[in-house]
Amino acid sequence: MPTTFRDLPPVVWTLFAGTIVNRLGYLVTPFLVFFLASRGLTGSDTSYVLGALGAGNLLGPAVGGVLADRIGRRPTMLIGLIGAAAAQGALFLAPGVWTMAAAAFLISAAGSTVSPAAYALLADAVDSERRRRAYALFGWGVNIGTAVGGVLGGYLAAHGYWLLFAVDAGSMLLYALVVTVRLKAPGRPAETAWEEKGIGYGVVLRDRLALLVLPLFGIQLFVYSLTEVALPLAIHDSGLSPAVYGSMAAVNAVLVVALQPFVTAWLAKLPQMAVQSAGSALIAAGVALTGLADGIVGYTVSVVVWSLGEVVVAGIAAGVVANLAPAHARGRYQGAFGWTWGTARFAALTLGVAVYTTLGPVVLWWTALAAGTAAAAATLALRTRIERRTVHTLAA
Repeated sequence: MPTTFRDLPPVVWTLFAGTIVNRLGYLVTPFLVFFLASRGLTGSDTSYVLGALGAGNLLGPAVGGVLADRIGRRPTMLIGLIGAAAAQGALFLAPGVWTMAAAAFLISAAGSTVSPAAYALLADAVDSERRRRAYALFGWGVNIGTAVGGVLGGYLAAHGYWLLFAVDAGSMLLYALVVTVRLKAPGRPAETAWEEKGIGYGVVLRDRLALLVLPLFGIQLFVYSLTEVALPLAIHDSGLSPAVYGSMAAVNAVLVVALQPFVTAWLAKLPQMAVQSAGSALIAAGVALTGLADGIVGYTVSVVVWSLGEVVVAGIAAGVVANLAPAHARGRYQGAFGWTWGTARFAALTLGVAVYTTLGPVVLWWTALAAGTAAAAATLALRTRIERRTVHTLAA
């Protein structure tokens, strides 16, 4: 383990370990289409359930951010984890498409309330100099758990879909137990009375710099999310088997898990906004290279390029948002960031697919390159304002 992570406090390592456990059980969503087909749902009915799943990711972060500031980080995480575990059982037992859609909505809405609280807790636990490393470690845990969980999910699905639901719910409850036992309850997170600070997202909406930064991060996240949506479409259109996409996902997982700790240590001393911009441009270039690929080698090159970009930017965006936030509103700032992430992914699932299928793949790849590089350049242009704001927040 690089020394860059060794000075992080125990709460960060607790969240890291809990995240690995939780993501090991992230099994139902990747195999949801296959489960729904086994229950006899048609294409249109499946779209209702998947749409409800996406809609929950838009609501959950906003609610989680408010609750994290209102009732505390730990209670919010427990509500999300236990609620999502219960919704897993409801989805498995749901008798029809509308009850399945409702359960899917609850899974994503409850599950996505956890991240704003966890991110706010990380911001509480470390100073601004170490936040990027803390968030990078947290993200590394997500990638480790997801990589192992993907292999585990394929094995369990072959032996019965009920195993996916059981392991998924069980991992959430185990994470909830870790939160209960290992994380201290600090009480109300605000430094002053809640009533004096307001209860909504006005604190974020009044922050002009945040309103510039969050949309730019959203564009970058939209381009990255195309790797989940447009890449499998491109591989399919090239006449390659689904196993090729599985191989590309494995290439990404291996690179991120193997390189992220060391790259984070190597880049820690460089200006973080410059690193963020360079990594985002690399992701945009890698995604655009998908349009030039027509075989396994071409797709592998594109995946390697955007995976390296993913490694470079790890933890920076969340750290920037945390440094912009006043102490009493860290949960809501992270909730706004989570909502931006959910919106970007939802846009990739809808708008990205629509552009690919109606205007053509070439339009999508060129759009991704132009939008990604433009957002990276604009982010770099804000470097001075962000650094000045960080210094001011620390002084305050």
